[in-house]
Amino acid sequence: MYQIIATENRAKRARFTTVHGVVETPVFMNVATAGAIKGGVSAKDLAGIGTQMVLGNTYHLRLRPGDDVVYRMGGLRRMMHWDGPVLTDSGGFQVFSLAARRKITEAGVHFRSHIDGRPLFIGPEESMRIQSHLGSTVAMAFDECPDARSDRAYTEQSVARTTRWLVRCVAEMKRLNGLSQTVNPGQLLFGINQGAVFDDLRIAHAKEIAAMNLDGYAVGGLAVGETHEEMYHILDVTVPHLPKDRPVYLMGVGTPENILEGVERGVDFFDCVYPSRNGRHGHLYTGKGRLNIKNRRFETDPRPIEEGCDCEACRNYSRAYVRHLIRSGEALGLRLAVMHNLRFYNRLMEEIRTAIEENRFAAYKKQKIEEMREL
Repeated sequence: MYQIIATENRAKRARFTTVHGVVETPVFMNVATAGAIKGGVSAKDLAGIGTQMVLGNTYHLRLRPGDDVVYRMGGLRRMMHWDGPVLTDSGGFQVFSLAARRKITEAGVHFRSHIDGRPLFIGPEESMRIQSHLGSTVAMAFDECPDARSDRAYTEQSVARTTRWLVRCVAEMKRLNGLSQTVNPGQLLFGINQGAVFDDLRIAHAKEIAAMNLDGYAVGGLAVGETHEEMYHILDVTVPHLPKDRPVYLMGVGTPENILEGVERGVDFFDCVYPSRNGRHGHLYTGKGRLNIKNRRFETDPRPIEEGCDCEACRNYSRAYVRHLIRSGEALGLRLAVMHNLRFYNRLMEEIRTAIEENRFAAYKKQKIEEMREL
């Protein structure tokens, strides 16, 4: 169930109720691609930094440890020891990211494993079966994610194929949810809007999938080669044609500024590897912008990464110590940096939700963007 609590222009403050718990939106999903956050962050850690929902990946979990293994362990949530909701990506993004290792057919996509080269086939039915084994709260429809610079003829064919695949996903999920041995018979399905940077294709596809009465809708195929301005424009023209009474998910995005711009355009769900990936490289988010903790100016800096932050790193350690750990390759440094960045993102979403409730999101967004450019 999706309930809108407050709005400010197109920005929405909503509540999404699932069989695995309630998600307050707008929300940032912490990315646990293979069932864990890279950087040594546990499910208990995630709960402690305000994480509401995590994201796993169908392609990666199919390869390791295998969705059959996850199934025998009671599903991804039980295996991770995570009590909250989980969304699983369908493997559709790997159609884009592993372009050199795949072949697309009407049936689905033939991959060569990036690990050992062995063949792997994922089509709509296979993706639904894998995600059913994983037992996620929300499964994503299997789609093709074309490059943002794909030509119109190819994009038209790709979007039409994605729609045909979606019909197959709906049918297969209905079948799987009716089986007695299914991990989560209440699994939800989100469809994905595609169309590269062609306004009319995006709008037509949004209308087409909106008519299918799905549990939620995602805007995919962004942050894959287009400019930020093009991304925002596509959201401007596309989101108004998706159902108002269902959550909207902007896949794979992004920076704090991207999130603020997305919320302004009606997006509820976000995910991105930036906070964990940047953290592992010593790039830490603060309210005044991103700092590189490896810089020498922090060598004897006694301050926390960010004054007022309540994460484990900021409550207990100095910039100097975190810098030392990161530069020394110590696992503790990676963990503290990743936890700080994830807490920054989760706290950003908390502030966004409050700002919308208090009808001051526009002013908050303007001030936040200005402050984050001070460093």
